[in-house]
This record gives sequence, structure tokens and C-alpha cells, in this order.
Amino acid sequence: MTTREVEHEITVGAPAAEVYRLLAEVTNWPRIFPPTIHVDQLEADADGTRERIRIWATANGEAKNWTSRRTLDPDALRITFRQEITAPPVAEMGGTWIIEPLGERESRVRLLHDYRAVDDDAHDLLWIERAVDKNSTAELAALKENVELAHAAEEVTFSFTDTVRIAGAAKEVFDFINEADLWSDRLPHVATVRLTEETPGLQTLEMDTRAKDGSVHTTKSYRVTFPHQKIAYKQVTLPALMTLHTGVWTVEEISGGGTEASSQHTVTLNTANIAKILGPDATVADARAYVHTALSTNSRATLDHAKNYAEQKS
Repeated sequence: MTTREVEHEITVGAPAAEVYRLLAEVTNWPRIFPPTIHVDQLEADADGTRERIRIWATANGEAKNWTSRRTLDPDALRITFRQEITAPPVAEMGGTWIIEPLGERESRVRLLHDYRAVDDDAHDLLWIERAVDKNSTAELAALKENVELAHAAEEVTFSFTDTVRIAGAAKEVFDFINEADLWSDRLPHVATVRLTEETPGLQTLEMDTRAKDGSVHTTKSYRVTFPHQKIAYKQVTLPALMTLHTGVWTVEEISGGGTEASSQHTVTLNTANIAKILGPDATVADARAYVHTALSTNSRATLDHAKNYAEQKS
């Protein structure tokens, strides 16, 4: 059996403790790391030093998911991880995050990996090597950027939620949102749809949507489905005003009957394009309002059509 070991590192202009905290809060990883689509914490010890998590992420352009166990050591500023359930061609994967102080405002982050391929296949080992190198480089660069710009991110990153109450079954609402391949027939703002689901519960969704001015925009997202409760997604083809867009569709039965359905968005603005898109006098507040309105309009339209669909089924 061939076990490969690799290491990547980067210097970050932020205190080591702050870098560690960002790495420890794994549920925020879709906002921080480009390959990460969604993360769920499955188990956690009472003292918070050990946890079991499930991660959905892209590797070499393919969406994968796996389950890992992590051990957190805030005193040593180390986080060790080991994939519990791997995705082929990976047979075994683990590693360590090590954060080393370089002064009060600077730190070195080292990311170590060890891995094996299924059946020790040489081609698969090369595939894993490329995926680890690509993802590690992207993760460290994103970590550096997000930690160093944390003060600015508070202004340009924001979240909001649209919610409707539905006199229908949660399953029907979920089915409407899950069956995105039918949206071009069901939603006026969707022109065309391309939906693939090679792995059950892990979808790739490409859409052409119509804006109010008649223009058509193409988007691509990865979606993780949890029947019949929620669908988490990360948009990877982004409009010019955004550098990040993640979201969650949530469907919940409510006491007394009926269903509550919500669409939650988290967005980071691309401030470099505000003047080009909205004019030289536009502010960050203007861009927030513009993006919020555009996303909310489509979310509300989808929720309203899901409401009509579910209520007609009841």
C-alpha cells in the first residue's frame, strides 16, 4: 500500500488564535473555502474537542462528499482530521491543520495531508494528488483573504431570509424545490434548466434566468438535498456584483397544520464592480439593496409557486 504525504503552507496577516477560530468553525467553510459546498456537524463531544462532520465539496470539478472526524486542540492551535467514509478513488485520507504564531499580527498556517488510493491505483493516486494540491492551495489562499479582510467582510457580507406559510404538505413543497429540472415549465423567470444528480442527494444545477429588463443570465450551483427538510446550495457561477452566494431552502411542518418554507441567502459583494454595474456614485449600501432585491424577487417567486403547487395537491 502506498501512502502519500504532502504539505502546503501560507503566511497570514492575522493573529494565530483568530486563524484557529475560523478553521474550528467548520459550518462556515462554504463561505470561506471555494471548493466547499456544505458542511453538517453530525456528532460532537460535550467539551467540543472531538466532532464528526460530513463535507460536500468539489475536487477537480467533480462534486464529492465524505464523513470525517476532527480533534480540536485550541491550546496547541492544531486540528487533526481523518475521513471516516471516503469517496472513491480515495481509500484513506487524513491530515492536520497547524497554526504557528509569527508575531502578534501574523501566523503561518500549515496544512498536512496523508492519503491512499483504492487498490493502490497509480492513475487514481495522481488524481488525488492533483485534487489535494488544487484544493489545499485554494483553501489556504481563501483562508488568508478572509481572515485578513475580516473587518471589511462585515460590511460587504450579509444574509437574509424570505418565508411563506403554506396550507399544504411539506413533502409537496420540498418536491417542487427539489425537482428543479421542471422549473422552466413551472417558473416564469427560468428560461432553461440543466440538472444532473449522479450521486443521490448531490445535484449540479445550471439555469438561464430572465431579469426584469429581459436579459438572460446563466448560473451554476451545487445542491445538497435532505428530504424532505432542506436543500443547501452554493452558486459557483456568479453575477458580477457577487464573490459569494450560498443558500438554504428549508421546509418545516408547523403545529396546527400546514408548512413553513424559507429561502435563506448569504452574499459577499464584489465591491470592485459596483461602479461598473450601478454607476460611479453607487455605494455599498446601493449594491446590497440591488442584490437583495434581485435574489429576494426570485426566491419569493419560487416560494409562491411552490405554495400554489402544494396547496393544489392538498
